[in-house]
Amino acid sequence: MNTKNLLNKKRISRKKRTRAKISGSSERPRLSIFRSTRFLYAQLIDDTRHKTLASATTRSLNVEEKKKKKTEQAKILGVVIAKKAVELGIKKIIIDRGSYRYHGRVKALTEGVRSEGLSI
Repeated sequence: MNTKNLLNKKRISRKKRTRAKISGSSERPRLSIFRSTRFLYAQLIDDTRHKTLASATTRSLNVEEKKKKKTEQAKILGVVIAKKAVELGIKKIIIDRGSYRYHGRVKALTEGVRSEGLSI
């Protein structure tokens, strides 16, 4: 087995391990985070109805915000997704970090969410 397949299997198993413990509802949806090399994506998901309630991405930031560092963009993204959640009447969420560690851009995003008053 080559190295790429082995690393991919490890990443998928970490993701499954994290997701097995987390489930979102309409009162407390799951904030799913996906991190690519250039962009960051966030979705609020209701797992009981299998619906995406809101989504946001760093691709949709304005020109001035795109000039900032990726961690600063992640914090802005957290504020954006939190405002969308508040508009929907959501006060509590569950963080689904997937296979990513809780540091860097993932941590900055959750700090942005907390700064808008959502509890995790």
